[in-house]
Amino acid sequence: MVYASQRAERLTDYPVRQGQHSISGLSSGAFMTVQLHIAHSRQFVGAGIIAGGPYRSAESYRGGALLAADAFTLGALAIGMNPLIPAMAPNVDDLVGLAREVERDRLIDPLDGLAGQRLYIFSGRSDCVVSPAVVGRTRDFYARLGVRPQDILYDGDVDAGHAIITDNLEDSPLAANRPPYINNGRFMQSHAILRHIYGDLNPPAEHPAGRLIRFDQREFFDGERRASMSEFGYAYVPSGVLAGEAARVHIALHGCKQGYNYVNYVRGLPDTANQPPYGNRYITTTGYNEIAETNDIIVLYPQAEGSDGGALQNPDGCWDWWGYSSPTPRNPDYYSQNAIQIRAIHRMLARLTGDDR
Repeated sequence: MVYASQRAERLTDYPVRQGQHSISGLSSGAFMTVQLHIAHSRQFVGAGIIAGGPYRSAESYRGGALLAADAFTLGALAIGMNPLIPAMAPNVDDLVGLAREVERDRLIDPLDGLAGQRLYIFSGRSDCVVSPAVVGRTRDFYARLGVRPQDILYDGDVDAGHAIITDNLEDSPLAANRPPYINNGRFMQSHAILRHIYGDLNPPAEHPAGRLIRFDQREFFDGERRASMSEFGYAYVPSGVLAGEAARVHIALHGCKQGYNYVNYVRGLPDTANQPPYGNRYITTTGYNEIAETNDIIVLYPQAEGSDGGALQNPDGCWDWWGYSSPTPRNPDYYSQNAIQIRAIHRMLARLTGDDR
């Protein structure tokens, strides 16, 4: 693998197979996967959701506080992630209704675009961060919107903690619930996701020969601090695509504390002296690049970053699925095509495919 230079490149376009793109993510990246998938469903053929809840699940209990932003934060913690009992998990009927409202307002693609798409949904039996009851509602949500049961692969049988699963011996034990949320379960979950979405794929490369590109992603969110996104993003471009083969694009979204420049915050200040060495492990060790290399799939790795203090509260570097990046607390837009993070990632995809010209 040829790694990025010290200087960030400008993201460019490549020959692509139109209508063949997909997306996946873990934890906050899984919640964001659902939001981006629903917002721009006509761009995708499928999605992989590891420990993520349904669309707008933070809004399950809007009366939880006087201010919408506070209610959504409480809802994200108490209902959208780990409800006290399974019956308190997000109400699918309510969330389908919210999705229909946004569809009527033309803030997302028509929901009939989900028909025929393929979904991989996973919840570890030992996950103590996002309850399996919540992830089960994600399956139900998509089924209510017309995704056929045979197109949904739901796996809740593995005794895994809160993590993306790999076959790397140096990763955490399978049932662990701790950073960096990459656990050894003797299989590459990224490969399972892509195989379910795309069907038969070539075996992964042992040593990917493409390029891992570091690009300046600030242009895609106009440098706005409220985006809570990092200076750089990454993309793996297979050698065949560099040689002119048409590609598919897969967007891989890391979870909380997994961005390349994650910093732990203590009392609102970055604790750089004790920064954990997570680095870019989600980008380089989770198996996406190896299977992408032999199947002409560009893997786009957008990067979120943390902030603690002032109006922007995102100390763990999570993707926004409860409204912290919205322009005003009273009118959250984190779930629509107008959301700053969704807009930024969609603009990256448009650049890669040449649709921004």
